[in-house]
Amino acid sequence: MTVLSRTAALTGAAVLLGGALAGCGGDSGAKTEEKAEKGSSAAADLSTCKADAEPAAKPYGDGFPQDWPFPTDTVVFDAQDRGSQGTVVSAVSSTPFKSILAFMNKDVVAAGYMVQEGETEEHDAEAEWKGNGFRGRWAIRESAKCPGETVIQVLSER
Repeated sequence: MTVLSRTAALTGAAVLLGGALAGCGGDSGAKTEEKAEKGSSAAADLSTCKADAEPAAKPYGDGFPQDWPFPTDTVVFDAQDRGSQGTVVSAVSSTPFKSILAFMNKDVVAAGYMVQEGETEEHDAEAEWKGNGFRGRWAIRESAKCPGETVIQVLSER
């Protein structure tokens, strides 16, 4: 796969991940059309509470770093290998949003996954990252269904 096609695939997967994690508003027609064109399903159910989350089997796939750190009190409940679009891992944590945000910006970076760019809002945050032979995007948001819990999704590609 060429660098250009990898970039296009990763960008497409990031758009899908970003759309799936959007905390407010609906999909635009263009995003819905893009999802249909790529034949991808939406990301895992983001309303899963920690008490109901069943741990996903490890490893999460060749496209996901085995040493990616998740906060304690986190259950990874879904891992989807989307081929050329990368691997999407979904998790839920009983750790509050602001603490998860600090973890992503400190502990994940300390593990070698450097933030390239990102944005933070009151109830959600996302960032592009690169490191240890992988690159991708992470997104976190306060759970709308489970008070005090935080949803984490990480998109990764070699």
